[in-house]
Amino acid sequence: MDLSVKQKFESYPENIAVLLSNIRDLIYSVANQDEIIDLTETLKWGEPSYISKIGSTLRFDWKSKHPDQYCIYFNCKTSLIETFKEVYGDTFTYEGNRAIIFKCNQDVPIIELSHCISMALRYKKIKHLNLLGA
Repeated sequence: MDLSVKQKFESYPENIAVLLSNIRDLIYSVANQDEIIDLTETLKWGEPSYISKIGSTLRFDWKSKHPDQYCIYFNCKTSLIETFKEVYGDTFTYEGNRAIIFKCNQDVPIIELSHCISMALRYKKIKHLNLLGA
């Protein structure tokens, strides 16, 4: 784990660190499944961020001003959230065209979120496809 990301995880409340660690593991699992070997982990805007050479940056974070939720952020200049809304409708709660919001006590729809992560990690290769190839 990147040292700055490790320190960020250590700053989270324990229950939040577990939730976000699960998201981190899912990102790496999807990258492995999609044979993305160039995944870079870093902090961007103080948030754990994951960058693929063929994709768009993914970030996630929890903020104390909204202690009952955490978010996964996508580049708002892409069509990712718009596509997620069309493909998955109300499966997720969205924040504009930049984030998927999860309540800390909700079950995460892993299959659907994995697909969203996959689209983000491969975005540069699939952005020309209708519904990003969904």
